[in-house]
Amino acid sequence: MSSLVLKGVGKRFGGLQAVTPFDMEIARGKITGLIGPNGAGKTTVVNLITGVYKLSSGSIKFGTIDLTEAPRHEVARAGLARTFQTIRLLPDATVVANVMIGMYRHQKASLVSQLFGLPSSRAETRRFRDEVYHLLDRFGMTKYADYPAGALSYGDQRRVEMMRALALQPEVLLLDEPVAGINEIEAAKLGEIFRKLATEGQGMAVLLIEHNMRFVTSLCDYVYVLDSGILISEGSAEKVVNDPVVVKAYLGDDEDA
Repeated sequence: MSSLVLKGVGKRFGGLQAVTPFDMEIARGKITGLIGPNGAGKTTVVNLITGVYKLSSGSIKFGTIDLTEAPRHEVARAGLARTFQTIRLLPDATVVANVMIGMYRHQKASLVSQLFGLPSSRAETRRFRDEVYHLLDRFGMTKYADYPAGALSYGDQRRVEMMRALALQPEVLLLDEPVAGINEIEAAKLGEIFRKLATEGQGMAVLLIEHNMRFVTSLCDYVYVLDSGILISEGSAEKVVNDPVVVKAYLGDDEDA
């Protein structure tokens, strides 16, 4: 199974080294964690993977596909999808409409077919709606199908964003703080969904960026830790959370007090 492989990936903004070159592998069938204090460079890494930022060094490959210079639309076409640290929905559009946006990667009906409502376009739209409702059911959101997304609670808006990413039917799912602002019970339910995504069928490659350490240790098969853009530790979740270097990065020590 293909993995998303970062080799010597780094990013410099002018004189600032935001991410010091490092290697990372996001394997299919597993949940990989990327953690670190605020400002560690985690979201910058996701922006590099998804083509929002250009690399200053290194390469990114998904199997045989070279994504090093790929723009965002080519990254999505290759099978990568992401959620954002800050929710980005169409607040006045319904939940169904917001999730349906994620289906564009699979659209095959021609523009003419869509404009004139030809049978091929109508059939495709019905299929897309069926798949969207399957996602709504999976996330326990069916009752909100026709609600404006902006009228939902913060946690439910998070779910809509996740469903929109999954509507792409990605092979790699990049989750940027997916349980921020969500209580432990709801977070646990989402964790079960993420684990199934990684292990069912061919299995997705899942990258999880998260500050909730209990959530990370319960889910992640392998964890990378950044601090000020530098990789300071990697290994099993149990190993990294007990690494003195990681503990110091999060909590400081007596000399920092």
